[in-house]
Amino acid sequence: MIAPVAGLSLKELEEGLGYVAAASSDVGTLELIVRRPADLERELLGEGELSLELGLVGDLWAERPSSKTGAPNPEAQVTVMSARAAALMAGSEDHEAWAQAGDQLYVDLDLSEANMPAGSRLEIGKAVLEVTADPHLGCGKFIKRFGVEALKLVNSDEGRALRLRGVNARVVVAGRVARGDAVRKVRGAEPGSTTAH
Repeated sequence: MIAPVAGLSLKELEEGLGYVAAASSDVGTLELIVRRPADLERELLGEGELSLELGLVGDLWAERPSSKTGAPNPEAQVTVMSARAAALMAGSEDHEAWAQAGDQLYVDLDLSEANMPAGSRLEIGKAVLEVTADPHLGCGKFIKRFGVEALKLVNSDEGRALRLRGVNARVVVAGRVARGDAVRKVRGAEPGSTTAH
């Protein structure tokens, strides 16, 4: 069940940006896996399966229509958030608090626009994700969970550049992932190439 997290002030949040920005640019760690079996429900997993068709197996993404097409959005199959940004927004290292953001994977890695432009790939365990161009921004639900100041920061120019709200991604290589797995930035697809999906 979702419970609001006590919101930090904008000043307190801004003071943590250096810590978020200092994450490794190449190799990090998968800190948390969260499955959403239904709206407002969160399951913290030790490991999970990433599927080309379903995203995180058992997550409601495959059943949730997008407002654009009426079908699940393949460009937002899996959402990945910086573990450092999640800790900052929640004001806590408590994984239950992080999970309220609603993302599936939380990684200790630099997800900034400069480091992870659209088309960048992340190798996690046996799986590979590709960052898509769809922006992942804070919304009304984010306000309820982390407060107005957190929403202002993640949607600000600096927040978007750092991708404080995280990135949308799609699965390009299926496989199992587990907490503690290394997360590696790998080369994206070559221009003009296609990946089966």
